[in-house]
Amino acid sequence: MTSSFGRLAAGATVLAAALGTLVTPAHAAETGEAGASNTNITVKSSRGYMIFHDDGDMFSICDTNADGHGVEGQLVDYYTGTTYLYIDDGGDSGCDKKGYNVTGGTHYVMQFWWSGDGVVRKSARFNE
Repeated sequence: MTSSFGRLAAGATVLAAALGTLVTPAHAAETGEAGASNTNITVKSSRGYMIFHDDGDMFSICDTNADGHGVEGQLVDYYTGTTYLYIDDGGDSGCDKKGYNVTGGTHYVMQFWWSGDGVVRKSARFNE
């Protein structure tokens, strides 16, 4: 009986450990689940990118092509569509940055587009 109980306890421990690794902060950022703490979330295209740096709640946007058009992005409430932050880059060297305090009570999505065609790319849903 003791060996059966020991195997059962060991199996339960392995299962608990496996379940604990399913929702890590990095996984949360990739899948859009809540709790994307200390991760970077990136939306990109061949013309530029937008990044959320969780450490400091900073958003960066970079235009990577000198084609006469810039890139634009915004931070939007996932459920209501309310825009909390707008940022753009183009026509100058370097990337542009803006801070916004991302909170745990709201679910966000980043939207990013090249001004030449306006095709919007979206990040997964995230929050603090």
